[in-house]
Amino acid sequence: MSFKVALLSIYHESNTFVEKPTILTDFDNRRNLRGRDAIRKEYQDAHHEIGGMMEVMDKEGIEVIPVLVAEALPGGTITAETYHKLLQDMLAGLDEILPVDACLVIPHGAGVSEDFPDMDGHWLSKVREKLGPEIPIVGTLDLHANVSSLMVSSTNALVSYKENPHVDMRQTGIKSGKLLVDMLNGKTNPKQVLVQVPLAISIEQQLTINEPCKSLYSYADQLASEKGILSLSIQHGFPYADVAEMGTSIIVVADGDVNLALNTAKKLETYILDRRESFVGKKNDIPSSLKMIRNSAKPVLLLDMGDNVGGGGPANNTCILEAFEKSKEYKYFVCIYDIQAVITCSEHQPGETFDVQITGTVKEGAKVHTIRVKLVRMTDGNFTEANPRHGGQINHRMGKTAIVSTDQGSIIMLTSLRVMPFSLQQLISSGINPKEFDAIVAKGVNAPIAAYAPVCPTVIQVNTPGVTQADMTLFNYKHRRKPLFPFENN
Repeated sequence: MSFKVALLSIYHESNTFVEKPTILTDFDNRRNLRGRDAIRKEYQDAHHEIGGMMEVMDKEGIEVIPVLVAEALPGGTITAETYHKLLQDMLAGLDEILPVDACLVIPHGAGVSEDFPDMDGHWLSKVREKLGPEIPIVGTLDLHANVSSLMVSSTNALVSYKENPHVDMRQTGIKSGKLLVDMLNGKTNPKQVLVQVPLAISIEQQLTINEPCKSLYSYADQLASEKGILSLSIQHGFPYADVAEMGTSIIVVADGDVNLALNTAKKLETYILDRRESFVGKKNDIPSSLKMIRNSAKPVLLLDMGDNVGGGGPANNTCILEAFEKSKEYKYFVCIYDIQAVITCSEHQPGETFDVQITGTVKEGAKVHTIRVKLVRMTDGNFTEANPRHGGQINHRMGKTAIVSTDQGSIIMLTSLRVMPFSLQQLISSGINPKEFDAIVAKGVNAPIAAYAPVCPTVIQVNTPGVTQADMTLFNYKHRRKPLFPFENN
């Protein structure tokens, strides 16, 4: 028997502490794809869950029909107008291919729109409403999802990435695809439960190859191997979304046995809560981080946690840049998003020296840093990444980009689009050798490690200020659930 499966995705990690909203142009600048040809071309060979899903469906001879894949860089809350446009396009596209035997869905799990704080739960529920209760809906979630009851009740099975950095996205797509195939063939009867743990794992403690997550996932694997368990997922949560679901959660899918799923999830919850103190990380400030470079194996990867582009950071925090320029001790690389600075640079020829003003976003507003630079080159900012990296994408765009050097030989990359530091090709494609620096600044927390670990023997997470600062207790939440450790010592 042949099957027909729809594929749908509205994907965004929404930082509600970012004042600038996410609009339709942000999706257009990233990915806003419709129809099977465009989506298959982009994702079939990508290290992304959509590629994994397609791989399974193709092997099984199942017709998969991609309808819409819309993704914007992490940023502020999505405007109501933007979300409703995307939702309307998705549902209209789904109507055009009905009836279907099943549906594959790819939400992020931390999407927020102006009118629907639980945006992912809302669009999943609308898909369920349209398809009815009997059509299987299976999908994936980001490890940083803030999972709601509505997300879970609207689907039959959701599977999260297990690795941070997220280099297992394609494997996660394969896992969810196989779950759907078994369900369609009547081999399994998935029963899914959600447990919202009264705890939020600190962002810098979410590196899965290190403790405390290493032991956590080892125990989770033991539980997942028990007879009848189809899937077990840990969502660390996204602390920069002021929503009721913010925090760590567990999803367990069992074969026809809700009690088995719930009991398994509760065992894992107990494990986490018994070790709650280990999920609160140590914070290194900028001066101490720079001192650590001196006796560390180089190049050192400095992770600018307060300007984590993968968490909605503006990509233009200059505080580490300013500290380097003040000390003059190290040769560094840093990438800054600044359209006007790129325009200034484009008015000069390679080899020319001039002053450029770099405008950074700080807590108090905009701050201008003037620096004397030499233009090395201008590029179109396009590059590709063939290896599995956080995000799973192949094609990347930085917009028109300026490469400038300082009098100490450091390199500043100025881009006209925000870009997440998930690929060494960002440097290499621009003629930059990453091994030549004492320190490389990447605006992230854990995600850049997959890209930079091959050349950076030392990693230092820097507790910088900003809309993605590491200490979540410093944010003013109005909607989070209570009690929630470390806010309350429950």
